[in-house]
Amino acid sequence: MRKRDLLTPIGITVGFIMIMVAIISRGGENATSFIDISSIFIVIGGLIGSLLINFKLEQLKLTTRVIKEAFHKNEHQLSGLINLFIRLSERARREGILALENEISEVEDPFIKKGVLLAVDGIEPEVINDIMNAEITAMEERHYNGRKIIEKAGEYAPAWGMIGTLVGLVLMLNSLQDPATLGPSMAVALLTTLYGTILANLVFMPMASKLENKTEEEVFIKQIIIEGVIGVQSGQNPRILEEKLSAFLSNEEELSSKEKQNDMDSVEGNINEA
Repeated sequence: MRKRDLLTPIGITVGFIMIMVAIISRGGENATSFIDISSIFIVIGGLIGSLLINFKLEQLKLTTRVIKEAFHKNEHQLSGLINLFIRLSERARREGILALENEISEVEDPFIKKGVLLAVDGIEPEVINDIMNAEITAMEERHYNGRKIIEKAGEYAPAWGMIGTLVGLVLMLNSLQDPATLGPSMAVALLTTLYGTILANLVFMPMASKLENKTEEEVFIKQIIIEGVIGVQSGQNPRILEEKLSAFLSNEEELSSKEKQNDMDSVEGNINEA
């Protein structure tokens, strides 16, 4: 299930608010001196230029989509996933592997569908494992290519901040004879470094790290799916398959899964008695 991840905008907002509070509390009336258009142009303009040079246009078109991914999350119910494969395993042993073709039509996850359909087609477990792992590798590569834009932005932002600092220092040194220009020149010199560092450490790098964590989580889920598909295809006992897949759960998730399974067994027993 895909939901909006509120922690990303909250984290960025809290970071900026804390910085502004610190500036206002210490700067008072001079807080507006932390806003400099020249510094913004140097950092943002240089950053955009570097990305245009570094990446192809097709890759840059994905930037908006990649950034949106950092503001959304996919909620995976591992216990529900395991219960699905237990149900598939029980039906396969009871009615045959071909009976799963109708069962899987209700599943939304295309990766699960693909794996079960490969099993229905009679593909060997080793081949199923190779095919599905190849899809995981391709997914990781796609995610990396998208995430790389954000990572590079995090690398370039502080560098352009330093470039702006050098520009400001040159302007300051060229105007030493006019004390009135020293303040504005020094502002450009320091604020560009500040802007670049904030963008890198509060926006780009944390966002890239979050996208990497999401990829790792998705790979973990897909590995569980592969184990489940192979277990169903090879005709493993549903209880053995349950124990095998439960190894991927934390203690709390495993306990919750067993409670749900016991409730389901109790309901089925009552129905049979009736």
